[in-house]
Amino acid sequence: MSNYPRDEFDNVPESSSRQGVHRSVMAEPSRPLWPILAFAAAALLIGLLAFLVVPRLVGGNQVAASSSPAASSSAPSATASTTKPSAPPSSSVPATTSKPPVTPSAPPLDKTQQVYVYNGSGISGLAARVAQQVRVDGWTVPVNANWTGIPQPSSVIFYNGANQKTNAEALAKLLGIARLVDTPELGIPLAVVLGPGAQ
Repeated sequence: MSNYPRDEFDNVPESSSRQGVHRSVMAEPSRPLWPILAFAAAALLIGLLAFLVVPRLVGGNQVAASSSPAASSSAPSATASTTKPSAPPSSSVPATTSKPPVTPSAPPLDKTQQVYVYNGSGISGLAARVAQQVRVDGWTVPVNANWTGIPQPSSVIFYNGANQKTNAEALAKLLGIARLVDTPELGIPLAVVLGPGAQ
């Protein structure tokens, strides 16, 4: 119980709508639901129209457009196949001349490309020794260091693109490395990774 005397604020009627003394009772204005329902129905109708009808209209025009050239192109071929030549072709003119397929030539050897030499074998000083061997053969070796990438099962030459394949093959022949891998992941043209068993 309180030690203070009762006043007008202590008399709260049982059926009070919980308003303060300074506020009047405000009736909640009722909003009609029909505008919201009409908007929702219109949005649903537009969505269904866009989902079901529009793709058929757009797809139908494309099918009709794509089928009309095929039909027109098949008509001339049919007429051309039914027409017969009036005279046999002259025997002095060869019927067909076939050219051998052109194979792209391999890019030339370019020893100005930089070769990075990495030691992944665990043998101390191996990268420096192999880098010197590559330099003596006329290549430029800016880096010889320990390999910090994924451990390799054997020595490998990584090259970047088909235009470096001739260079990679020349290095493989020089160093006796059988494995060549084309990859752009290192971001350098040529890399020699000395793996287990390298000497």
